[in-house]
Amino acid sequence: MSPAAKKSTQKSDGFTAEERAAMKERAKELKAASKKADLENDLLAKIEEMPKSDRTMAARIHEIIKANAPTLVPKTWYGMPAYAKDDKVLCFFQSAAKFNARYATFGFNDVANLDDGTMWPTAFALTELTADAEAKIIELVKKAVT
Repeated sequence: MSPAAKKSTQKSDGFTAEERAAMKERAKELKAASKKADLENDLLAKIEEMPKSDRTMAARIHEIIKANAPTLVPKTWYGMPAYAKDDKVLCFFQSAAKFNARYATFGFNDVANLDDGTMWPTAFALTELTADAEAKIIELVKKAVT
């Protein structure tokens, strides 16, 4: 293996290739947002790039959020579908393929109003989107935006 090829597989500045790619996606998103690009179309394009199982879940989550939290603004965040309140990402879907994980993730950031005592979950593993999972997502999203 040549030194250049070996270097490309190693971590650079402490970041993996996947992490560097996500940061590049974020830089593109910030540039697009500053140009007032169509954020929802960008989100839908990212969903279309996903493998089928992730794409199916992400598309359904998009429908759920639009129907149950219409005030949230669809956008991309580090190359992932996300939904913002007052320009801050409230929740997001992370494809399993994004970081070669065994499950997708639906998560919330600190602007989500999910507080429950001194400890509460902020991310959930998804292997498929069942009726029960959809009901839980609807409940969490509605609580998060209040």
